[in-house]
Amino acid sequence: MEWFEDKFNKRKVVHSSRPVVRRRIAPSSGLSYTTLIIILNVFAFIAFLILVNVFGEGRAVSWLALKPSTILAGQNIWTLITSMFLHAGLGHLFVNMISLMFIGGFVEKLIGRRRFLWIYLGSGLFAGLFFVLISAITGMDLNVFAVGASGAIFGLGGLLAVLTPRLPVLVFFIIPLPMWAAMVFLIVVLWALSFSLGLPIGNVAHLGGLIVGVLYGFYLKNRYPRKTRMIGRYFRR
Repeated sequence: MEWFEDKFNKRKVVHSSRPVVRRRIAPSSGLSYTTLIIILNVFAFIAFLILVNVFGEGRAVSWLALKPSTILAGQNIWTLITSMFLHAGLGHLFVNMISLMFIGGFVEKLIGRRRFLWIYLGSGLFAGLFFVLISAITGMDLNVFAVGASGAIFGLGGLLAVLTPRLPVLVFFIIPLPMWAAMVFLIVVLWALSFSLGLPIGNVAHLGGLIVGVLYGFYLKNRYPRKTRMIGRYFRR
């Protein structure tokens, strides 16, 4: 059910001698956008492995992965998009797609297919741009390649942290937290793991995606105050 449809708007009842014709709206058919994006990510992963075997890893990565110094030089701009659908290994793909399956499916039903697609792509794109911007400012990670859908997924999480802040979730399928605390916890923990263990985690990109999701959440709250209040009350402990 999409909460942002006109079903919550009051309608006037008009009396007429003409017979009333009730239109039936057929249920939407086909796969959800969340499912289609997951399928696209899986196919992109397979295609990338093929390219690696044909052209070599270095060339395939340079063609499709995001590298700040390359973007700042005005080259391979398309990698801002292609990097969103690539993953550095099967484990990376699995974790992101499981997260997208749960979070994306819920967000798509909550705000509708079109809004879901825009916030997903917008968060992923800004996550890459934010990574490039911070690299240019700090001079760090300029020659680091970045891939993954996590920036876009953090955007969806940021949106839920605003619209459904008290929605109970299980972080890592173990730790029960409200949605807003879960997003803060994930950002802090992943950053801590990255610094302490030297793991190659795209924390800056995660933060960029999260910012977009939070801002869009507040935009919806400002534009649809009654509906977002209903959502917040409905999805809570």
